Amino acid sequence: MLVSPSGPTRPERVARGIELLTGWGLRPVLAPNVYARQGYLAGGDELRAADLNAAFADPEVRGVLCTRGGYGAQRVVDLVDMAAVRADPKVVAGFSDITALQFALWRGARLATVHGPGAAWLDERTPAESAESLRRALTTTDEIVVGRIGTEETAGVRVGAAPATGPLIGGNLCLIVSSVGTPDMPDLTGAILLVEDVEEPPYKVDRMLTHLRRAGVLERVAGVAVGQFTNCRDGWQVDVADVLTERLGDLGVPVLGGLPIGHGVGQVTVPVGVPATLDPTAGTLTVGPAVR
Repeated sequence: MLVSPSGPTRPERVARGIELLTGWGLRPVLAPNVYARQGYLAGGDELRAADLNAAFADPEVRGVLCTRGGYGAQRVVDLVDMAAVRADPKVVAGFSDITALQFALWRGARLATVHGPGAAWLDERTPAESAESLRRALTTTDEIVVGRIGTEETAGVRVGAAPATGPLIGGNLCLIVSSVGTPDMPDLTGAILLVEDVEEPPYKVDRMLTHLRRAGVLERVAGVAVGQFTNCRDGWQVDVADVLTERLGDLGVPVLGGLPIGHGVGQVTVPVGVPATLDPTAGTLTVGPAVR
């Protein structure tokens, strides 16, 4: 079932997503309010929560794919029927603002989810390789290996040599920071933290990472996987990769950037809430499956 828990979506992009999903042998159905709109939200909170709960309660639905992020997931996570999620676990895919929903599902049901493109598909940003990555994460139990790409904006971020293992938890940096102090903020002890973001100038990235440090969130992480920080520039001539290295490099754990996970061109899909290994020497993030 395709749902819109955050911002309003574009029907023409969803049509392309449906074409892809159908080509994989899946049967996409639209939630009743998938195209609703209320300003910057995809309809009122009750409508968006109702679509999520309908998807979680329907035994015919085996996957819940968010059309896009935007803003609004945090407004509905407390309305999600976690008993239904626990009773019939199913794969949930999305990214960006959907990080808030993924955190809530991890807290309320220990549900492993999928950090990947939304069903409102844009071929220019997510070409064939991105589509294949999402297909594998949704429909196979294959291990996923993501390699560092030297042309990514965060490719210069690399700290440590020895690999780290732990559950991969995280997603959009802004939503991680916004979750601090809420019931949904996960305990990152022993975890590999995944961070990515878009259109946040380096000083704001600095501020968010500094907040996580001061809040004690990063004290016991096993490692940090740094995804795409897309269009994160401003007039101060400060490189976002330098900020990431400075604010993460003294944690005493492996840190690896250049991973094509996030808002950039060629985005790949990774499960979250599953065992992972971060190897800065090999330049790889290896992640277990979210489906079985």
